[in-house]
Amino acid sequence: MFGTSPDKESADPTKNMSAAELYQKAKTDLDDGDYATAIKGYESLQSRFPYGKFAQQSMLEMAYAYYRQGEPEPAISTADRFIKQFPNNSHVDYAYYVKGLTNFNGEINVLSSISAQDPSERDPQAAQDSFNAFKELISRYPESKYTADARIRMQYLVNMLAKHELHVASYYLRRGVYIAAVNRAQDILKTYPNSPSTRPALEIMVDAYDKMGLTELRDGAKQVLAANGGPTDQHTSDNKSWWKFWK
Repeated sequence: MFGTSPDKESADPTKNMSAAELYQKAKTDLDDGDYATAIKGYESLQSRFPYGKFAQQSMLEMAYAYYRQGEPEPAISTADRFIKQFPNNSHVDYAYYVKGLTNFNGEINVLSSISAQDPSERDPQAAQDSFNAFKELISRYPESKYTADARIRMQYLVNMLAKHELHVASYYLRRGVYIAAVNRAQDILKTYPNSPSTRPALEIMVDAYDKMGLTELRDGAKQVLAANGGPTDQHTSDNKSWWKFWK
């Protein structure tokens, strides 16, 4: 019949699907790497069936889909919403893991290329947020299957954050802002004592103190530097002892 509008059911083939069917379709799209379609499917499921196990699981998987789609803000907000609404869900550890992954992948490339730009203008907040999410995961769920990977990523983040501080300290040293250089270097020793940046931080302190004519502090930093071995030494938690000189 002329002028008949398209049947709504043919326009929306999911109209009469159950929650389980909607979930399975979205999950298939997710597994196929069609993240945009998966997200739309999960949104439809949560809108039509806001309660129950499929709504919960779809929210968790939607956070992952946003992460894989390269949309960090909705990925993190969806993970946070899941944590807030379903704190006792058996998969809530995964929500923390997705938060950590999203910030990890979102900012590590920025930190890695930091030497190409003015390091004082860089904001390592996403790397810090990633570290905090992984830390909370490990603290709350030490037996989680994601804990081992989170620990490895945390160590990488520690080293990158320390490297960031080292670039900033070097930046200040090159520009003659010696007190700021010393403060940044001391922060590395205090906050990241086991990172590879500890020895270069001490070297910056020696140089900065020398430039300021503070010979006693310079010599003290040299002593700590010498006491902690050569450039290739692997530092341990005992390196916190280098703080005894400045305390």
